[in-house]
Amino acid sequence: MNHTRDAAEEPVAEIRNLRVEIDGRAIVDGVNLKALPGKVTALVGASGSGKTTTGLALLGEYPPGAHVTGDVRLAAEGLVGYIPQHPAAALNPARRISALLTDIARAQVRHLPLARRRTAARERVLRALADAQLPDAEILLRRYPHQLSGGQQQRVVLAQALLLGARVVVADEPTTGQDALTKSRIVDQLAALSARGIAVVLLSHDLDVVRALADEVIVMRAARVVESGPAQRLWRAPQHEWTRELLSGQPKFTKPEGTTGAGRPVLRIRGLTAHHRNTTRGTTAVLRLPELDLRAGECLAVIGRSGSGKTTLARCLAGLHRDHDGEILLNGTPLPRSLRDRDHTQLAAVQYVFQDARAAFDERRPVLHQIARTAIRLRATGTSAATQEALTTLTGLGLPEDLVRRRPGQLSGGELQRAALARALLARPRVLICDEITSGLDPITRRGILGILTTLLHDRDGLSLVLVTHDLDTAALAHHIAVLDAGELVEQGAAQRVLTEPSHPFTMSLMKTTTRLGAGAGA
Repeated sequence: MNHTRDAAEEPVAEIRNLRVEIDGRAIVDGVNLKALPGKVTALVGASGSGKTTTGLALLGEYPPGAHVTGDVRLAAEGLVGYIPQHPAAALNPARRISALLTDIARAQVRHLPLARRRTAARERVLRALADAQLPDAEILLRRYPHQLSGGQQQRVVLAQALLLGARVVVADEPTTGQDALTKSRIVDQLAALSARGIAVVLLSHDLDVVRALADEVIVMRAARVVESGPAQRLWRAPQHEWTRELLSGQPKFTKPEGTTGAGRPVLRIRGLTAHHRNTTRGTTAVLRLPELDLRAGECLAVIGRSGSGKTTLARCLAGLHRDHDGEILLNGTPLPRSLRDRDHTQLAAVQYVFQDARAAFDERRPVLHQIARTAIRLRATGTSAATQEALTTLTGLGLPEDLVRRRPGQLSGGELQRAALARALLARPRVLICDEITSGLDPITRRGILGILTTLLHDRDGLSLVLVTHDLDTAALAHHIAVLDAGELVEQGAAQRVLTEPSHPFTMSLMKTTTRLGAGAGA
């Protein structure tokens, strides 16, 4: 973007010296922000740095029990729209999209004669959907939120904000868990908002997206702003040490030696067809995988756009999606389709680390107890020995004892992700499935997690890794790559060959779009 700022422009929203405290601890401290019409202001920083709290302050939303000082000012009629990281949470699951949007539109046409209101409301809804880049509006309006993809849900929330006449839109991690093609559409969507004179406040860990969009960048660390300024200046000459670390390139990781692909497969997939249940028409095939192997000591990356079937494949392997045909063989023995039918040895052999680590923990119990429970339940280890093994594993992953004796709500996203890894490792698995586990993490935390995974492959004999990811830099750490598109396996092979000489048109388009985003397209 990087428009030339008109000095006479007045902000449509402004934050001055904001401080938010919970139980005497500042989660935002002394933050200033100006949202200017037609400009994109990006807040970047590590998980827990205060980005979301700052963004929500523009809506007057704060955590329960928070003590707030400072000023938040909005221009006259300066309505603020919010696009959450998980848009499904903002949509009523019991109401069709038409009802969710029409309720807003009706309130805006009450000044019209009664006979004209219904038509006028419909026109406003259709225009908002078009502005949010949602085609096939007539079909979409008949659906419920759960029948939409994550990207469609996100654009419906945006359409709601546009219907309200928002002059500021806060976009909270809008590209989390999205493939390069979907990211590119989101960049275009936010750029179109800015071009219409709407101020965009972008909260993001995705530096490629920030480079493509931001006019101003605010860098946060531990609740405070450590650096801010025009995007081009900050990219060229970051002044603060933390900013330089945040912007540093992805380090190269060394792959384990001795992975020639000649060993016997530890996991084999043959004739897999997975279905999703449809209440009106029975079942729909969402994944077809004729043949795929994972060899001992190797990493297989599964890539593809959102909705391509990556997570469905991972869930089939883990026994979490039982509605499928075909065979999944572990060391030549078929695995039962359902988790409930697998014995303790089979449960321990295939472990799953979820994308949303926070949702995978019980908020009422200390993290350490939950991790030790894996060894107790799956390996019949005594409580004392399991606790000590859990502590040793957690310490090796960089989590001290005083931290893991706390409940999950007191840990950051990156800390919980490492705790989730520890819990899976206590089962001593043969196959470790990691589903988008670096999504939603800042670059520094992401690099740390990836470094841990490569070390695990090197140090743990017999461990194999399935890495479900949308990020091609992450996929480059693998030995082999499988590419899914629309539920079909369109390409597979050695990672270096797939990433440098892709043969399928979809893989080629994925590489091209990733390169364009990485170069800061739109800047």
